[in-house]
Amino acid sequence: MSSAERVFARAGRLSCFCPAGAPVAGEWRGLLSLAGGFAVSVLSQSLVLGLAPLAGLLLAPTPSFAVAPLIAMLLGAAVATFPASFLLDAFGRRVSFALGASHGIAGALLMAWSLSANAFLPLLLGSFWMGVAQGFSLFYRHEAALGVTAAQRFLAISFVFGAGSLAGFGGPAIADYAASFSASLYVGAALAAGAAQFVALCLAAFSSRRLPVATPLQALPASDLPAMFAPTFIAALAWFAMSLLMLAAPFAMIGCGIGAAGVMGAIAWHVVAMYAPSLLLGSLAGRVSARKIAGAGLSLIVVALLIFMAAGEKVGFTAALVLVAIGWSLATSGATIWLHQEAAPDRTMLGLHDCTLFVAAIAGAFAAYPFAGG
Repeated sequence: MSSAERVFARAGRLSCFCPAGAPVAGEWRGLLSLAGGFAVSVLSQSLVLGLAPLAGLLLAPTPSFAVAPLIAMLLGAAVATFPASFLLDAFGRRVSFALGASHGIAGALLMAWSLSANAFLPLLLGSFWMGVAQGFSLFYRHEAALGVTAAQRFLAISFVFGAGSLAGFGGPAIADYAASFSASLYVGAALAAGAAQFVALCLAAFSSRRLPVATPLQALPASDLPAMFAPTFIAALAWFAMSLLMLAAPFAMIGCGIGAAGVMGAIAWHVVAMYAPSLLLGSLAGRVSARKIAGAGLSLIVVALLIFMAAGEKVGFTAALVLVAIGWSLATSGATIWLHQEAAPDRTMLGLHDCTLFVAAIAGAFAAYPFAGG
């Protein structure tokens, strides 16, 4: 056994160790399972993001607590980041992503029950569990960066992250279908989100194992925390702004007389726009730097905020939601590629990076507090 194997191998790890720098055979086929799992997770996310603020308005004891379900979801995602990072390293994709999806199923069922029983506290717990599932699913993009060469990393991250847009297109159709059952619109959306998480669980159970590339001990790059700061900071700004607008827009739309189905449809298109731009990023590999992509995303977010401030009808609100989503996508994808290219992140750094993003999103949700009537 080599020195690298003695250091890194441990019980329960579902991986093999290959020569330094060697790509893993069949890993591109494994990207399909990652893309599929991430896509259905995004479908579930699109339904819950539209449901959470509306359910908060419906069940909260006072309007000031209407933001609580979404904050609970973001808190669950933040709490899940470090466990997700280290469980993926210790037990691999199958166990870790299945565990995350199982939390999503339980959370969706609890949300559906709480909406039927008009119970606010169980709604918060269900939202928290849905957030745990989201925290695990965000690591699909980091997994895409493992087991491929540095030249392929840009395309791999863009492919998996962009796959979310394909399932996101189902969000508006599901929202419209649920609207035909107005008495159970919210319950139906919660159950549909749970069904999507069940599909994610099945895909995780049959996914390929993660086969990372291990280098000899002396060749391992040192964790570069200073190099992690810039991409994390830019992505955190994007997450703060998107969370602010994503929560403020439904409350503003309700205040303008737009119905629940219209709000959920707008949020669904917002989710599509969150991931669709990543499908185009692969073609930019080697031509546009990740830093420029992240900076362009922040610029679009500023424009979206200006549009939102001037909006008064559904078209304006939807345009702001779509534009901030595109900016978020560019900023997040660019920061992720930047992080893997320059910071050589280890598992602790990946957990810290994603946790920072969710903390920024929680801050953005609190910033949207005035729009809830608090």
